[in-house]
Amino acid sequence: MLKIGVLGAGHLGKIHLRLLQQSEKYELVGFYDENQENGQKIEKEFGYKQFKTIATLIHAVDVIDIVTPTLSHFKCAKVAIKSGKHVFIEKPISNTVDEALEIIALANENNVKGQVGHVERFNPAFIATKNMIENPMFIEAHRLAEFNPRGTDVPVVLDLMIHDIDAILSVVQSKVKNVSASGVSVISETPDIANARIEFENGCVANLTASRISMKNMRKSRFFQKDAYISVDFLEKRCEVVKMKDAPEVPGDFDMILQNAEGVKKQIYFSNPEVEQNNAILDELNSFADAINNNTTPVVTLEQATEALRVAYQIIDCFKK
Repeated sequence: MLKIGVLGAGHLGKIHLRLLQQSEKYELVGFYDENQENGQKIEKEFGYKQFKTIATLIHAVDVIDIVTPTLSHFKCAKVAIKSGKHVFIEKPISNTVDEALEIIALANENNVKGQVGHVERFNPAFIATKNMIENPMFIEAHRLAEFNPRGTDVPVVLDLMIHDIDAILSVVQSKVKNVSASGVSVISETPDIANARIEFENGCVANLTASRISMKNMRKSRFFQKDAYISVDFLEKRCEVVKMKDAPEVPGDFDMILQNAEGVKKQIYFSNPEVEQNNAILDELNSFADAINNNTTPVVTLEQATEALRVAYQIIDCFKK
């Protein structure tokens, strides 16, 4: 079992602490939180050991789990990596692309592994359909959330949309060619609603919408490709696949047949792949332990997370223009 320590015991930090305590791949050594009073309360309530300094926690473990506010990701990762510790960093990887590139360089230099918490990669509905998403040419993603003051310190693109940016980059095997976007600030200093269009070199187009002031929560993505349409509901953890194939010469009574202007007939059939329920956060943490123990590439690499951040900032730059 790998010894692990958690930096940051806020809302998400507490979830990580609870799950790491349950994990069979880690031994939870303890945590550090900048707010010592909050830390004492958590130590008293849950029994996790509170460390008084970041340095003493880093010294006591093999892996550091960084669940602090985004602004401090770089500082925490730098100290941990220079101490030769593997790092799991909550998304986004860092506050700027330059910081992210330095994290990558430091990890390579110190021969440690890093993974970033783009948790939707471990969403069971996405896992159930990912192998079916082949060369999509149009993608539509909606990520809408009810208002929560937590998170409004960063643009909605870094808070919400980055989940979809990462998921889309993981299935489109092509470089980004062009990005255009618009955003509206309603109650925050930065946009609360954003729409972005990402064009890829292979012709694929992705249209993303994110809002943090919606009346209801929604996290849906749809992937359109030749002869198939794949819908993934990240919130409800459901998926649907609609495929087309050449129609049989003698269709059955209940077969759905479409005929185009040229007379070509296609049969439509629906499938709902089996979705195995899981705890995505626990799975992503455990997968990182496997990558360390087996010396394999983590599921969400530092490089992939940096690319998602780069695209996010291209979108944010469009707002400024």
